[in-house]
Amino acid sequence: MIDVEQTIISQYANSPTLVQLIQNMNECIDPRADLQAFFDHVWNIDTAEGFGLDIWGRIIGVGRLLKIPGNDPIVGFDNADVPSDWVPMSQGRFAVENEATTTYKLSDSAYRVLILTKALANITSTTAFGMNRLLRNMFPNRGRAFVRDGRDMTMAFVFNFSLTNIEYAILTQSGVLPHPAGVGFSVIVNGDGRFGFHGQGPGARPFNQGYFNSRIA
Repeated sequence: MIDVEQTIISQYANSPTLVQLIQNMNECIDPRADLQAFFDHVWNIDTAEGFGLDIWGRIIGVGRLLKIPGNDPIVGFDNADVPSDWVPMSQGRFAVENEATTTYKLSDSAYRVLILTKALANITSTTAFGMNRLLRNMFPNRGRAFVRDGRDMTMAFVFNFSLTNIEYAILTQSGVLPHPAGVGFSVIVNGDGRFGFHGQGPGARPFNQGYFNSRIA
């Protein structure tokens, strides 16, 4: 340490033997490097990695492992499921009974976002303003994401951009999204697909699956 004598309490400060032992140890062992490494890899959540993020996850209450079901589009019929779990012919595949799920271990960067979002969710008010701010922090510069009041004790988190399987699993399975007590919620992904016609490419969606084009979408 720079001034090891500052760590010696007054009742031992006049003991030449103890003082010499401490000074000798200080010359052989410099704890500054270890303290800096601990700060960088564990204490500072912005730079923590590996087991350091795992510690933060236990403190915040969110795990690194997520079970992600296969969510390739399935051919089906119109129903009330939100988000829609069906697509028309030629846009999806037939369902397979008892499809396996995949357990995915989040990378440090993805896990850090999840931890910070869960930390904000732990202290944020479950108002539209607070939850919209949470979505902006979780998906910066991705597009429009907002909450929608169903006016029937339900609400929806709406995303006008595509989500990866991992992101969708985080939103629906990790418990990170806050919502008022007694209010049901769903996740609606409009994705990149806007309403269009056959021949416009994979981005064109039929009615009930896409939204009308907008300059601010």
